[in-house]
Amino acid sequence: MGVLQIAIAGDLHDQWDHSDHAVLEDIRPDALLVVGDLSDGRTRIPGLLRQLRLPLACVLGNHDTGRDSSGGRLRHQLDLLGDLHCGWSLRTLTPPGLAVVGGRPATAGGGHHLSQAATAVFGPVDLEDSARRIERAALAADPALPLVLLAHCGPTGLGSEARDPCGRDWKRQACDWGDHDLALALERIRARRPVPLVVFGHMHHTLRRQQGERITFLRDRRGTAYLNAACVPRHGEDEHGRPLRHFSWIHLGQEGVERASHRWYGLGGELLYEELLWCAAPRQVPPSLRAEVLDFSPQSSSSIPSPPVLERC
Repeated sequence: MGVLQIAIAGDLHDQWDHSDHAVLEDIRPDALLVVGDLSDGRTRIPGLLRQLRLPLACVLGNHDTGRDSSGGRLRHQLDLLGDLHCGWSLRTLTPPGLAVVGGRPATAGGGHHLSQAATAVFGPVDLEDSARRIERAALAADPALPLVLLAHCGPTGLGSEARDPCGRDWKRQACDWGDHDLALALERIRARRPVPLVVFGHMHHTLRRQQGERITFLRDRRGTAYLNAACVPRHGEDEHGRPLRHFSWIHLGQEGVERASHRWYGLGGELLYEELLWCAAPRQVPPSLRAEVLDFSPQSSSSIPSPPVLERC
């Protein structure tokens, strides 16, 4: 297996249209992962995702219930997405050769809780049952393929400060707001096989109450990388008025994540800004990109927030 280039679309919140499809046509990732919160229960974006001609896996988030406690809106989106949705299940992307297992659908984080809408669609699922579903799906994957866990909210255990990847930032008392069932499943899976990457969103990058920016990438001692892709808004413009589209980006090789970044593309697929989060070994930036990976300081409130300095090469 060569190095896979994986694009990740964070919480969309209705910011997805044919301009994103055009960018993907130009940048040509090997696969696209979508972490949920497509909108507030509307069907426009699930319909658009079905039109994409590239390997894709998706999991729905808490906003996708549309505040419909009957579960009708959630069920309708699941029907539209079909096998693109991998909540509690395995989706094998061939090509490029990638096993993706989804976490609990429609989660809002905070340990373990099923909303009324999720219960209406899936029935009652307790903490242990949810963890077992994720574990079983992962252990059914081809061991020769790299495994990615795709969730709306990340696992517990990544820190309890507001700025941590799953830290609660909307109340003065910060805490770990990750999903406990995902953490349990991850630990059990890693006893049997490697998990090089966990991808999620939900916890937006810009913290509330003017607390700054969130840490969006961590890598633990066992080699698992955790990426929070929830750049909100993911559509914006820079100080020059150029429209921007955000994708997180992963280079996944045989030894795990080789490079991780947040990228902002122009409508023609040109890479305008890149925030480098991790690289396994120092590498020279290609000359074609050297002028682009520079300071990013948008001026208007509708622009993408300025990324923190997290370069770790």
